[in-house]
Amino acid sequence: MSEYHQPVMLKECIEGLAIKPEGIYVDVTFGGGGHSRAILEHLGDKGKLLSFDQDIDAKQQAKGIEHPGFYLIMANFRFLKKYLKVYGIKQVDGILADLGISSHQIDTPERGFSTRFDARLDMRMSENLPITARDVVNDYSEAELHKILGMYGELKNAKTVASTLVRSRHAQAIDTVEQLKQAVQRHAPRGREHKFFAQVFQALRIEVNEEIKVLEEMLEQAAEVLKPQGRLVVMSYHSLEDRPVKNYIQKGKFRGEADKDMFGNVLKPLRAINRKIITATEEEIAINNRARSAKLRVAEKLF
Repeated sequence: MSEYHQPVMLKECIEGLAIKPEGIYVDVTFGGGGHSRAILEHLGDKGKLLSFDQDIDAKQQAKGIEHPGFYLIMANFRFLKKYLKVYGIKQVDGILADLGISSHQIDTPERGFSTRFDARLDMRMSENLPITARDVVNDYSEAELHKILGMYGELKNAKTVASTLVRSRHAQAIDTVEQLKQAVQRHAPRGREHKFFAQVFQALRIEVNEEIKVLEEMLEQAAEVLKPQGRLVVMSYHSLEDRPVKNYIQKGKFRGEADKDMFGNVLKPLRAINRKIITATEEEIAINNRARSAKLRVAEKLF
């Protein structure tokens, strides 16, 4: 499991869930199974854990888990309510989401997630998704590319990069990681090339997998299916993920001002357990560099 993906802030996640031995829990991001296994260690024989993952590799990682209450669901977590209904579950005691891409996915060259390896531009977290990063780069309009590079990649020169991509693909289709990097190389700030490429790849990955939309759908469903005092634990790795989590916990909505009742109380389904965002210790960061950017939020269902 540790070779596949080392779970970040494992202790803090488990503490945040406040696990009841006979409770029902959901890990919406099974990945290498690190967090799921830790949850199962705290569950009795009557406890249940439903773990979601759309990546086919999850089946291999789940081998050897023998807890009678463990169920691996090969689906995107945007279908949380649908699959809970399939299993006859109306409410759960806790939900864990470790957002972002797994170390294994990044380190598998043919997935096309990493700037370090040349491969076809794919970036799908599930082979069943309809579009790849190649489709985005070669088929999206200049305006669409400008939008996603600016919104999801947070590139200051998104318009220029989008224009360059459109000109480059007219000469030759951009099919691989190296072709993409070569096409936009001249726009990378000197000395910050790695960050620039990471931003471009992040924008494409988020668009291909609809990551922000899927996250918002899951958060709304989580608030519906949690029992009163049930816990929601979400770990994000960049501001685009953390912002909707923070807004939903604080305001009960993702954008705009919070709705209030006639007494001025904010109408929201959750309350924050941790006032300050939880981050990894220096000791953990020294062992697992991925933990450096992790932000953990814990919330409780109000009613």
